[in-house]
Amino acid sequence: MSSGSVTIEGSEGINLSARIFRPNDEIKDENLGIILVHPYSVLGGCQALLRGIASGLSNAGYLAVTFDMRGVGRSTGAKSISGFAEVKDVITVCNWVSQNLSVNKILIVGSSAGAPIAGSAVDQVEQVIGYVSIGYPFGLMASILFGRHHKAILQSPKPKLFIMGTRDGFTSVKQLKSKLSSASGRVETHLIEGASHFQMEGPDFDAHMVNLISNFISTL
Repeated sequence: MSSGSVTIEGSEGINLSARIFRPNDEIKDENLGIILVHPYSVLGGCQALLRGIASGLSNAGYLAVTFDMRGVGRSTGAKSISGFAEVKDVITVCNWVSQNLSVNKILIVGSSAGAPIAGSAVDQVEQVIGYVSIGYPFGLMASILFGRHHKAILQSPKPKLFIMGTRDGFTSVKQLKSKLSSASGRVETHLIEGASHFQMEGPDFDAHMVNLISNFISTL
């Protein structure tokens, strides 16, 4: 696997630090790129948290890209509380990947607060063919911050996979099912028994996430 760091020029003069993970061996689908959106910037979320999943996906034959949203790491600009400014960062990276890496299909994967941010970008990028959420914060407290993002992904006709631990402290299984009951298009859920929100963000679950994402891609 060869991977490399790049700087992507974004909207509003913001530069985003990104990393490309390329498959070394057989490429499963040379037209597909997977873009991973990291957890909440305000609480220390950064692209390094998704490195394990990105490496695993590239070892599985997929091109994967991680990046730091505005105000994180070497990315310029300022973080926002609600994540709406960061939606532009996701769109910027999607457009850059499709233009510069010869990709015409994109899967967006969002982790924790990265899931609502990624979800708001899905229908704003034509090349996006599907969406995966790891621990979407649908609960009441989290909805104060991210509630205005819900509608975009729930109304999107594009295929969606929601992965969540049954002990997620931000969203109960009941809340997840209630939210998804009104969702458009193809919606899949995968519950991980006994796993908490932050456990699923840890390296112990990276291989499991890679398998779930790979299986979802094979159905698209």
